[in-house]
Amino acid sequence: MRGKVGLIVGIAAGYVLGSRAGRERYDQIKTEWLKVWNAEPVQKQVGKVKEMAKSTAMALPSTLWDSAVKVTKAASSKGSPGQKLDSAIAESKKAADKVNEAAETSARAVHDAAEDALDNISDATQGRGEA
Repeated sequence: MRGKVGLIVGIAAGYVLGSRAGRERYDQIKTEWLKVWNAEPVQKQVGKVKEMAKSTAMALPSTLWDSAVKVTKAASSKGSPGQKLDSAIAESKKAADKVNEAAETSARAVHDAAEDALDNISDATQGRGEA
C-alpha cells in the first residue's frame, strides 16, 4: 500500500511541476489537495501520528538523563583514579547502547504509526471506510 501512495504522490508532483495548463490548473489541484488534507479521516490520522511521535520522543531524553547520571556516579565512585575511569567507561558503553536502543525504538514506532496512518488515509480517501 505504501508503494501505491508513493507512486500517486510522485505522479501528482510530476504533473503539477510539469503542467503547462497554467496557474488555474495549479490552483484547482491545490484546492483538491487541501480538501483531502483537511478531511476528518486524514486529520484524525495526522493527530495519531503526532501523538505517537510526542510520546516516543519523550522516552529518549529520559534515557539520556538516566545514562548521564549513571556515568557520573561511576566516575565519582570509590577507588583509584584508574578504577573510576574504567567504571565510567564501562557505564558509558552501557549508556550508549541504551540510548541507541531508545532512539531505534522511537524511530520504529513513529515509522509504523506513519505507515498505518498512510494506509488509513488511503482507505478513507478511496471511499472504503473511515479510519
